Parts: sequence; C-alpha cells; structure tokens
Amino acid sequence: MKNLKQLPPRSKVKPSDTWDLFSLFADDQTWEKAFTRWEKRIAGYAKYRGKLAEDVGTLAACLKFDLEFDRAGERLGTYAFLKTAEDTAEGKYQRMRGRFTNAASRAAQAASYIRPEILAISTAKLKKLLADKRLAPYRLMLERLIRHKPHTLGKKEEKLLAMQIEMAQTSGQVFRQLNDADMKFDTVRNEQGQWVELSHATYGALLHSPKRSVRKAAFHKYCRQYTDHQHTLATSLGGSIQCDIYYARARNHPSSLAAALFPDRVPVSVYDNLIASVHQHLPALHRYYDVRRRKMRLRQIHHYDTYVPVLADLQTRHTWKQAVKTVIDALQPLGSDYCGALEKGLNGCWCDRYENRGKQSGAFSCGSFDADPYILMNYQADVLDHVFTLAHEAGHSMHSYFSARKQPYQYYDYAIFVAEVASTFNEQLLSRHLLKNARDDQHRAYLVNRQIDAMRATIFRQTMFAQFEKITHETAESGEPLTVDRFKEIYHELLNQYFGPDFTLDDELDLECLRIPHFYQAFYVYKYATGMSAAIALAERVTRGGPKELNNYLNFLGGGCSKDPLDLLRNAGVDMEQPAAVDTALDQFNRLVEELDALI
Repeated sequence: MKNLKQLPPRSKVKPSDTWDLFSLFADDQTWEKAFTRWEKRIAGYAKYRGKLAEDVGTLAACLKFDLEFDRAGERLGTYAFLKTAEDTAEGKYQRMRGRFTNAASRAAQAASYIRPEILAISTAKLKKLLADKRLAPYRLMLERLIRHKPHTLGKKEEKLLAMQIEMAQTSGQVFRQLNDADMKFDTVRNEQGQWVELSHATYGALLHSPKRSVRKAAFHKYCRQYTDHQHTLATSLGGSIQCDIYYARARNHPSSLAAALFPDRVPVSVYDNLIASVHQHLPALHRYYDVRRRKMRLRQIHHYDTYVPVLADLQTRHTWKQAVKTVIDALQPLGSDYCGALEKGLNGCWCDRYENRGKQSGAFSCGSFDADPYILMNYQADVLDHVFTLAHEAGHSMHSYFSARKQPYQYYDYAIFVAEVASTFNEQLLSRHLLKNARDDQHRAYLVNRQIDAMRATIFRQTMFAQFEKITHETAESGEPLTVDRFKEIYHELLNQYFGPDFTLDDELDLECLRIPHFYQAFYVYKYATGMSAAIALAERVTRGGPKELNNYLNFLGGGCSKDPLDLLRNAGVDMEQPAAVDTALDQFNRLVEELDALI
C-alpha cells in the first residue's frame, strides 16, 4: 500500500536510539570467547561433590566457585537475552540464547547436589560451621537455605518430587495452549467501520473504544469462547490448585498460602490485612463507578464501560527528550545522585527506545550486577502511558543500579515483593508532578482519572484476585470439589462485593476467573497491591520529609536482598504488617474520586 507506514528493520535504526551493550560485552566475538571459558568451568562442580560436610574450607570454596560461575553466567545470559529482544526473528541470537540455556541447564544439574548436601548436615554441625569466619560472606545465604530444612524431605522423596516437576506443569500448559493457541474469538467492527480480528491484544484495545457498541460486541464475543470451554478451563484451574495443595502438604506447610509466603518470610496476616483494608474502602470504589456512569451518560454501567478513558478527547504528546525531562523533573525529590545517574543513562546508552521490525513487544528493565541496567521500550510520543512506563522501568533500573553498587553479588538481586515498590514509587512522583503542572481543569481531571484507574487495577482488582485464590484453595483444602459451578459461585460473590449494588454484572463475567494466567502461579498477585500501597506511602513520606526520609528510601533501593522484604520496607519507613500503608493508599483513592466528581 502506497501510504502504509512500515516498521524499519533493526539494521536501519539509528544507533543513538538503541542501547549500547558494551558494559556486558564489546561484541558477539567477545561473548563467544567468554561463553567458551564459562562452559568449560561447569566441570569444576565435580570436585566438591560429596565433600561439603567434611570441613568449612571445602564448603566455602564451593560457594565461592558457585557464585563466581553464576555471576559470569548472568552477564552471558543477559547479553543473549537482550540481543534476542532486539529482533526476535534473528536466528543468530536465537541460537546464542539457546546455547546459553542448554549450558545453564547442564550447570544446574552439575550443581544440584549443593542444596541437599548442605541440608543433610546435622543442625548442631551447621551451627558450628556458620560460626566460622570463612563462611561470613555466605552466612545469610546459608541461614535462608537452612530455614527450608523442616520442609525438605529425604533423598528418595526429594527425587520423587523432582521427577514430578514436568507433570505438575500440565495444568498450566493446558491452559496456555487452549487460551493462546486453540481459542478463536471471531471479528468485531471497530468505530472506523473496519473489521478487526478479536484476540487477547485487540480485546484490550477494543475495550478502550469510545463507541459503546464496539466495546459491548468485543466483550460478548470474547467471553463466548470461555463459556464454550468452561468445563475444561475449570478442570485445568482446579488441577493447578490441587497441585499447590499437594506440594504444600508434602513439604509440611500448614496451608498452600503459608507455603507460598514462606520464602519471603511474609506472615499470612499481611495477606489478610490487605483484603480487610480493601473491603473497608469498597464504598469509594463503588462511588467511582457511579461517577464514571454519570459522566459517560449511561443508564447502566457494565464491565465493558470501565476501561475507556472518561475524558478520551484529551491529546498529549511528549517526544523522547521531553519524556526524559519530564520524568527527571518529577523525580527531583530523590536527589542529585539518583537523578544524575538516571538522566545520563536515559539520554545515553541504557534505552532501546523505539519499535522496529521483530522487536520484542512491551517494555522491561533488565538489570545485572556487572553492567548497565538496560531498558527496552517501544515508545510512542502520543501515548501518555508510555511516559509512565518509562518512569516505571526507570524505577526498576535504578533499584538494580543502587543494589549492585551497595551489595555483593549474592545479596544484590531483590525479591519480587519489593520490586514493584521502586517502579510504582516513580509513577507516583510522575503523577504528582503532572497534576501540579496541569494546564486546566480538564487536563487535571484526565490525570486524576488515570491515577484512579491505575489504583483500581492494581490495588482493588488484584486484591479481588488474591481473595479468590485464598477462597478457592481453602475450599479445596477442606475437601470440597472445585466444579465450574463452584468457581462461578465464588467469583460472582466477589464481583458483587467489589463492583457494588448499582453495577450491572453480565452473566459471562462469572467466568473471568477462568482466564487469568496469574492463577497458575498462585498467591502472586497480592504483591502488586502491596507494592503499590507501599510505594504510595513511601512517596508521601519522601516528598513531605527531609534528608532522613530520603536516605531511608535510597538505602532501601541499595538493600538488594540483604534483608527480608518486610524488613527492607520497614527500614524505609513503611510497615506492611500493619494496615496503615494500604489505608493511606486507599484514603488517597477516595480523595481522588471526590476531586474527579467535582471537576467533571
């Protein structure tokens, strides 16, 4: 087509718009030489096998070797991954990544004896070993490993559990194949009169259509496939839940929820407090839906009316340089060290900025210990959300940047529980900055609405998902079968609670619970809600505080995994074992709803 705008091939992208991976490897040839050396070192694991209980020196030498090997592997794997992301169709880098993955798998097998050998050492001897100064650099690592001793079985039982890993993934694989490959979703005519093939990606875009008939058609046609496959999907999800329960019981945990929270030392009360606090603030959410209904001039509000912007006609544009300046201006409360390093990275070689043919979709931050914390974007100047995405990914990158500089390799990689705090914190500062500089009431209302929808999606919706996971696992643990009708019954009750008495619930919405991929990684989604709540509380604390509050937050960013997640957050100034952080976030949500109602 004559006027069709095509994406450029990777070879035609300006180098100034791409990342420079020199901090990892100068070029592919340098990577190849390093990979050859690293691969040969796999054989080095054999010299320590069966000897870790003999003396402290051997154990320390093995741990040192393992960490050095892993650190070198991180650089190799990161380079291969990032080169693959530049153009997913480039076979050269697909092979490079495949070779690394194969070697890493062989290395994991060669090192697989380390954990069971350490856990097989008697408790008394382990205490004596940990007192030796030669193990001081690894003491926290070992203490965390030893925590798993009561939940580790004998060699034969552990071997049987290991043999089940692939089989245990069947439910998730069935869901992904059905959801991503086999389901076909018909077509929908969009607001321009064009027929669009309905898919997971286009469904989200169609729900943002200003034309209600488009949104409604997309919703019902999309849901039809889940209605047609509801029994298979329910069986698949039920199987995944039974698998969670099986492993929790096999490893002597009191429940599947307790088993999931155990690695991060998060008490069940944190999970329960989140749900309780959100329930107390549901009237504010119900009020927002009514504000949205009135502004959109709807007699009834449906689920397909909740994604389109209330003020859809507002146009914004930020070039890359303007976006970087806006983000840096917004993050000034974090000080010159933070902003200076970030500005240099964003204007320099950290970011792969724009879309090219074959480039991985979406956005991500990829930090590593020995290199720059790279960011992939597919930036579009006309999409305000992309400015927020840049701030978000920059938060992850600066988290990696500070942790790698403050911690040794074994303690720099932070847990997922705290990862979303650093990224969402930046979004909060950006939102505050844009609201402060809004052009007029309409612009401010647009920004307020965006912040409300972000909190609704991250705190309220993810908490509803977390509550669903808790109820369904407890139901199965009590011996009650999880049939498709029971899933629908549980989810419908939650929909009533969270959407309120004046919201019109379409029957198909009861089956939404069967299409959420995160449910196959149980008890994960609550971290989104706690992360955003902590970020809002910390943003309030830093912007209203002084040097002490800022220093506490920067120390959190530099903490890596040197402490447990709750302790890192507590030292930064927010205690997630108390409901105050979630309540602070949701009080802000209530104020934003009141402001939006007044503005429009």
